[in-house]
Amino acid sequence: MTKNSTAKVRSNNYAAIDIGSNAVRLLIKHAHEEEATPHLAKILLLRVPLRLGFDVFATGRISEERADNMVRLMKAYRQLMKIYRVEAYRACATSAMRDAKNGPDVIREIEKKTGIRIEIIDGQEEAKIVYNNHLEYMENSKANWLYVDVGGGSTEINLMSGGQLILSRSYNIGTVRILENAVAESEWSRLETDMTELGQSYPGMNIIGSGGNINKLYRLSEKKKRQQRRMPVELLEQIHAGLKELTVEQRMEQYNLKPDRADVIVPAGEIFLTIARLIKSEFIYAPELGLSDGIIDGLYMQNREKETAKA
Repeated sequence: MTKNSTAKVRSNNYAAIDIGSNAVRLLIKHAHEEEATPHLAKILLLRVPLRLGFDVFATGRISEERADNMVRLMKAYRQLMKIYRVEAYRACATSAMRDAKNGPDVIREIEKKTGIRIEIIDGQEEAKIVYNNHLEYMENSKANWLYVDVGGGSTEINLMSGGQLILSRSYNIGTVRILENAVAESEWSRLETDMTELGQSYPGMNIIGSGGNINKLYRLSEKKKRQQRRMPVELLEQIHAGLKELTVEQRMEQYNLKPDRADVIVPAGEIFLTIARLIKSEFIYAPELGLSDGIIDGLYMQNREKETAKA
């Protein structure tokens, strides 16, 4: 995890820490460069539901208890990165930390006590990082695609047409914000206006979904085809309607959902369905990739560019 010691053999391991409004993830991948086609393979993924957004969207601050837990978690993640001999990492905080009045203070304390430097990234940067990891997984990268990443505090969208990134936008509409009644009506109006215009300008557009909720919704689908990872919008409507009728406890029992997934999965479905209806999408493609994957892709490409420049 290191910028020192050229004597050590390279591990080719890269890590991403994604500090979201609902959960904090550590992803470690290994770069297989010895093969004909280099690729990144996941070797560790941890997700801890610190739920920072429930503090921030209610009070505007991260509580002392959650700040202390952040420090404890970052200490654990640092030790894991040492064990896996991670040679480069990036830690990014998104919507909840952006909105927290004491976010910068919490980050300084974490760096002081753990050595981990956390970047608070804005919505546009978050959208661009998410975009990094999509093209190689798409069956038709030249079509019109709307990449939608739904988080606890915000929703990031990337419009791709003809294999090119056309625009990136961020909206303060997220699952935890909805649960806390903290989404401004003006933000819903902005989303509706923007998506309606995009749907008219780029007909035949479908969605690439990102985030734990859309992947869970996909797995709940009885008619899914795993080799395609597509879910028709009408099927998502059925699943969402069924979940909405249940209490959180009933969702946990009937669908084997964790508590921190059982409450946010319904507002997540609402966001995806709202966007799908506005752009007239027929299906949502769920490649099971997210911000952490994009962070690592970016780290890997930067490292390769540096090595190429040295050669």
